Amino acid sequence: MIEKKIPLAGIDSVQLLGFNDAHLQLIEDRFSATISARGEVLTIRGTNSEVVQLEKIFSELMYILNKNGNLSTADIETVIDLVAVNGTSGEMLPENITDDADIALLYSKAGIVKARTPGQKQYVQQIRKNDIVFGIGPAGTGKTYLAVAMAVAALKNRDVTRIILTRPAVEAGESLGFLPGDFREKIDPYLRPLYDALEDMLTAEKLRNYIEKKIVEIVPLAYMRGRTLHNSFVILDEAQNATAMQMKMFLTRLGASSRAIITGDVTQIDLPSKTTSGLVQIREVLKSVQGVAFVYFDKNDVLRHRLVKDIIEAYDKYHSANESGVKPNR
Repeated sequence: MIEKKIPLAGIDSVQLLGFNDAHLQLIEDRFSATISARGEVLTIRGTNSEVVQLEKIFSELMYILNKNGNLSTADIETVIDLVAVNGTSGEMLPENITDDADIALLYSKAGIVKARTPGQKQYVQQIRKNDIVFGIGPAGTGKTYLAVAMAVAALKNRDVTRIILTRPAVEAGESLGFLPGDFREKIDPYLRPLYDALEDMLTAEKLRNYIEKKIVEIVPLAYMRGRTLHNSFVILDEAQNATAMQMKMFLTRLGASSRAIITGDVTQIDLPSKTTSGLVQIREVLKSVQGVAFVYFDKNDVLRHRLVKDIIEAYDKYHSANESGVKPNR
């Protein structure tokens, strides 16, 4: 058993510990250590590991309190969950140091999320500078994952009040009619990758709570029509399968204080052959619009299995050879 004293000078102890110590009770319910407050000193007594965790929890809570002027029950629960899982919290670092490419975007359940390749670093920088960013490139380059991480960090920092993730439900060689279940169950496989990214970054309980309260929405692109999205972080994934009309519809949903990230791979279009991909067309439409940025990834940004990069390169060579009329080496 060890004891640690944390000074509370300059901290509103009522805000920190909650009315009638409600916040303190939430914390004590999760730990066996004892926590007591006298004057401007908080004393923690317990095992070494718990004392270290509780010190980090109170440090994060004081940071949030100083930054926002208040603490909510959700803040307390989020910090406890993330420190318990990772030993640290999931706050995004301040905007004035965002040009440091090695800075962490988010401390998630799966570990530290940050830009790791030149393309990813450019992507993150452009997202911080522009309200609309297009991330275009092959699979495995982190386009969607980094976008979701930045959305979660923005939500935690209260830069936005909700996250909306969407994808076009386009049949990629399979028919929806042959899939089992009702319509919601049929389109769920298309949205699964977005759930996977969120589940890496939020606890199951927190994600379920956010979805129930519609703080996080994961919907097919067709469901976006007619909406106006204020104070939101909106991500359109697999945008190469959005038609030109759908792309226009999506981009005109943005309301005040909202930002959008659109990701896709123009070599993986599953639309009918005579249908124009909105992602292909939009590069020409918006090329001169201020506040819109295009970031292009290549095989050097791939972070999946080492063979993925080789597969992408092999396909590039194959298509180049076919276009030039030269048969690739066998």
